[in-house]
Amino acid sequence: MIALGVAAHPDDLDFSSSGTFAKWAKEGAECYYLICTNGCKGSDDPKMTEKKLVETRRKEQTSAGKVLGLKDVFFLDHNDTELVADLALKKEIVRHIRKLKPDVVVTLDPTFLYSTERRGGFVNHTDHRAAGLAAMDAVYPMARDRLTFKELEEEGLEPHKVKQLYFVSFGNGKEVIDISGSIDTKIEALRCHKSQISESSLEWVKEWAKEAAKGSDYTYAERFVRLNLER
Repeated sequence: MIALGVAAHPDDLDFSSSGTFAKWAKEGAECYYLICTNGCKGSDDPKMTEKKLVETRRKEQTSAGKVLGLKDVFFLDHNDTELVADLALKKEIVRHIRKLKPDVVVTLDPTFLYSTERRGGFVNHTDHRAAGLAAMDAVYPMARDRLTFKELEEEGLEPHKVKQLYFVSFGNGKEVIDISGSIDTKIEALRCHKSQISESSLEWVKEWAKEAAKGSDYTYAERFVRLNLER
């Protein structure tokens, strides 16, 4: 199996689905990340510069990828907070899908706008929504259709049909994946993101994983909405 995760920022996939990627990699799958932005805005440190932060976050995500057993991590380097699900972004994602030919693509849910349930409520980051929408459109129909981005085919990147599309779900996703055997790897990967994550926040991650496992026989889990595109 080949699996590709597409997200907005360094650490998005590690928070949301790295237990699943670590599990798949351990089982022999080829796993990749495609990160759409450079994460240049994610710091409250008054001494931090955008250039330094971009370099730091790229190194952090690369290190986390090694912990998880990913084959590679790719970066598109759009500016943080400026990501738009336009044709240019979709083409970049299609290029990687046609190059890597994943069976499974995991991305963020573009329909998740906000929540009133956690910490009094929060707005889902605009980049998260843009990355999810662009990835969804890239998977279907753009990576599949020969006459879409014809120039990619002329470069030797043939159309590709993704079999399964997974949307990260922090709610009631029906696809529940057991990460009891990879929760420690997930935590180790998140520790690589030192510019973003405190040790105390890792306890919340474990609690979320316990909550996701409710109703199953698992101790820790990650939930997704899974679309079967094989037809």
